[in-house]
Amino acid sequence: MNILVIDGQGGGVGRQLVEGIKKALPDQTVAAAGTNALATQAMLRAGADHGATGENAVIVGCRRADIIVGPVGIVIADSLWGEVTPRMAAAVGQSPAARILLPMNLCDNYIAGVGRIAASALVEDCIARIREMVILQKKKCGICWQAFP
Repeated sequence: MNILVIDGQGGGVGRQLVEGIKKALPDQTVAAAGTNALATQAMLRAGADHGATGENAVIVGCRRADIIVGPVGIVIADSLWGEVTPRMAAAVGQSPAARILLPMNLCDNYIAGVGRIAASALVEDCIARIREMVILQKKKCGICWQAFP
């Protein structure tokens, strides 16, 4: 499976995601798409198999991904302090890939019902869901990705 991690700003969440995914699922390909070079570098240092920066990198990565992971802001135009362009948000939202979005209450985007949850807890839950998806894919059980609430 091709797992795409998208992050911006300093890449801290993306770094945690890449580290966790590579530790839990070392045989899976993890690509990093940063909205800026700092975020991309952080994810590459964390062990991403390859990475690129900017709008086109996100758009192309979304076409190639089986699973897209990142903060919820990656589907909201102008989020992450303006780093997510409308084209980036559309590419994530229109991708046929499964999306696992971390509910980060930042940058004037708040998710009702979600309290202050540590990023590390969100990353752990994200990795558990990715592991479930990979296992199901390996079993070829026919359950669609939408079966994951």
